[in-house]
Amino acid sequence: MDKRAKIYIAGHAGMAGSALLRRLTAAGYDNVVTRTHAELDLTQQAAVDAFFASAQPEIVFLAAGKVGGIKANNNFRADFIYQNLMIEANVIHSAWKHGVQRLLFLGSSCIYPRDCPQPIHEDYLLTGPLEQTNEPYALAKIMGVKLCENYYRQYGARFISVMPSNLYGPNDNYDLENCHVLPALICKAHEAKAKGASELIVWGSGKPRREFLFVEDMADACLHLMNSDVSSGLYNVGMGDDLPISELTELVMEVVGYDGKIVYDRNQPDGTPRKLLNIERLKSLGWSAKTQLREGIALTYKDFLSRRNHR
Repeated sequence: MDKRAKIYIAGHAGMAGSALLRRLTAAGYDNVVTRTHAELDLTQQAAVDAFFASAQPEIVFLAAGKVGGIKANNNFRADFIYQNLMIEANVIHSAWKHGVQRLLFLGSSCIYPRDCPQPIHEDYLLTGPLEQTNEPYALAKIMGVKLCENYYRQYGARFISVMPSNLYGPNDNYDLENCHVLPALICKAHEAKAKGASELIVWGSGKPRREFLFVEDMADACLHLMNSDVSSGLYNVGMGDDLPISELTELVMEVVGYDGKIVYDRNQPDGTPRKLLNIERLKSLGWSAKTQLREGIALTYKDFLSRRNHR
């Protein structure tokens, strides 16, 4: 990407978008355009089209969307499918209409079938049923992938899709009603430590395996891809290894400094049994993650404490 190019980050205030903004700034890209949700509602087609007509960005990183953990996904199913569909359709269509040179759509590994072979290759998309607890969100993200694919096939638009494994890191959401598993565990372990509680309650059985990617590594992978020669396609981004939730819980407790007993609430859902991504397609382009899980959790806990102290 040309350092002088005008870049729009949709969703710059979120965890992924803010990491992209930090990475681009560090790399010397200083012509970056952002809009808060109050300034631009991406679910409104006319507003999005007017923004693209006025701002005329040349590069787009589409990191905006409604996101949440297993509870939020299951409770607000209509909101998750509607809002994500509208955001993707509006941004991708306006990007094509107004001549954007390159676009990167940020999705999620939940787009893949619930019980597909591991590690999950990009070609496994749409080969089986989805996990029911987050099916609406997954379907919306699949449509984002297909929008990029078909705007390339019909119009030659250089739009690519990136599917990261479970993201975590600075600027994460620590609200237990809506957050993902790793920030939820950090929050629970911290509260248990502060209260002197003897037990830490964890949803599910602790058996599902998950792969976690530090958000700064995700941002680095996105910049690497946008500076490559690829014009289209779907790319998994991950660490290349995973661990059970039980081991993740122990690791979080170690970082936080809490040594209570883990109690698993088996009345709560486990979600997909395993989600380990095949990352060979991206590795073949010369990229791999740098941040190991324990280091990333420590940095995330530091961010959590900073946010708590400034409330």
